[in-house]
Amino acid sequence: MELNQLKYVIKVVELESINKAAEALYIAQPSLSASIKKLEAEYGITIFNRSSKGVTLTVEGREFLAYARQVLEQADVMRDHFTGANHARRMFSVSAQHYAFVVKSFANLVEELNLDNYEFGLFETQTHDLIENVATMSSEIGVLYLNKFNHSAISKLLKEKDLVFTELFMASPHVFIRAEHPLAKKKKIKLSDLDAYPCFTYEQGTHNSFYFSEEILATEFKRKSIILSDRATLFNLILGLNGYTISSGILNDDLNNGIIAIPLDVDDAMHIGYIRRKNSILSDIGARYLELLENSIHEYAK
Repeated sequence: MELNQLKYVIKVVELESINKAAEALYIAQPSLSASIKKLEAEYGITIFNRSSKGVTLTVEGREFLAYARQVLEQADVMRDHFTGANHARRMFSVSAQHYAFVVKSFANLVEELNLDNYEFGLFETQTHDLIENVATMSSEIGVLYLNKFNHSAISKLLKEKDLVFTELFMASPHVFIRAEHPLAKKKKIKLSDLDAYPCFTYEQGTHNSFYFSEEILATEFKRKSIILSDRATLFNLILGLNGYTISSGILNDDLNNGIIAIPLDVDDAMHIGYIRRKNSILSDIGARYLELLENSIHEYAK
């Protein structure tokens, strides 16, 4: 195995095409294909399913990709250590459901590290894609919640993909509304109180199962429902349409100005935590991010 072969595999995954990867890598397509086939033969596995429509990762390929990313990162660390280099391009990525404390912690991390050369990623994305990103090590860490409704289905999926969930905190469900909302003075809000107002939820794409919903009580019928794809739009519509969403209750005033959180009167809880590859070793940046994440949670928890 050569490190370049691992880089080839990662590029094919990124571009979903051997031809496009060959162009991006400035090598001949037959040479790239032969290199990947040689790697597959060496390990006795099939990394890609090949068809006229392109290439997709096999189950073995997904696991191989996760290890490949780790090997390349560790090779960079080793090179920097022994050559004394301090200009290496540091890499780190987080995938998450839509939580302000995840963004705040990420911003604190970038500011604290103050690196001259890095490639970081923060992806607020659909639940299924979040899990897939961590499974393939596109992201080192993923942040999501479990509750009594989705626990069995999500835990089964995590086990299949060799991922582990670590709880950060348990939150009571809260209703996010604007500070001037007609329900804003209530100490607790019942589901029946919300019936007249539009409910905002995050879309889950082709994997639109209730189990992947970011909002608890996804199976409850809402007379008025608006599906969105990003947090900024959701909060703007909360302010503009007297609507609401249901989440953890943790708000960052810097990011959510004008939004308040009121407890929802239901018998449920959100167990918010992070996922990572089983038996993987956190990078120093990943470990520090988790520390900042916990700090942010303690600072803004209601």
